Amino acid sequence: MDQVSESPLDATRVTARAFFVAERINTAGLERGDVLSTAPLAFRVGDNGVAVLFRYGVVVLIGRNALEEDEFLRGLEHRMTGAFARREEEIAAIELASDKDDQIPPGGPICLQSLSPERLILIAEALAKSVVLARHEREVAAVFDKTEPFARELANSGRMAGGRRAILQQIGNALSVRHRVTGPVAVSEKPDILWDKPQLERLYARLADEYELKERAEALNRKLEVIAESAQVLTDIIDTRRALRLELIIVLLILFEVLVTIYQLALRTLG
Repeated sequence: MDQVSESPLDATRVTARAFFVAERINTAGLERGDVLSTAPLAFRVGDNGVAVLFRYGVVVLIGRNALEEDEFLRGLEHRMTGAFARREEEIAAIELASDKDDQIPPGGPICLQSLSPERLILIAEALAKSVVLARHEREVAAVFDKTEPFARELANSGRMAGGRRAILQQIGNALSVRHRVTGPVAVSEKPDILWDKPQLERLYARLADEYELKERAEALNRKLEVIAESAQVLTDIIDTRRALRLELIIVLLILFEVLVTIYQLALRTLG
């Protein structure tokens, strides 16, 4: 990893904000002389700011105000694939406390011994994963809200409300969310920068605990398993309906053939 050791920020207190803007961001060609990291891509912005870009669609801006953030994101729009109409955001306050160890007091800012690039990138990693989890949690909750009436009707009457199209739409919603959530964001994996800076593992562990990354990812995976099971149940119901319909058609055809045969025998008898 190519990075510098001195802090890219002059302030002692800054704000970091993560934006989940698209399904993917093309970072090719953005490498520059003032790059702080290549995985993820991090570089200086302006006189006192840092941008960290993740290919899975997250941008983290540190030390920028709202207008500067909007301007920077607009400049990336041509690099976004599958841009979201609604952006998920996560914010954190960072404070320089050179006389203390790296820590995150309850309800307070993230206190760092130094505003080094490595520490800022670790914060960006945690914020990026948290903002992705937040969007996926909302998407999964929306699928549960849509499938709950089906499950309630099935429990109450033993039958599935709605037609085949409605059931297929719910299966599509469930599978779509599962595909997006199990995408390229490996929440449980250790950031690449820790391989070069193992002394910062304690800071990242504190960040992961603060944003409950592991617990949220596990809860999300459990919900995804329920969604997969629900999609399977809905698929089985469609198959059962189709089988019953085919059986009914076969019975009617047999009955029709019997009636035709009886009619022909009756004609021969009368003749």
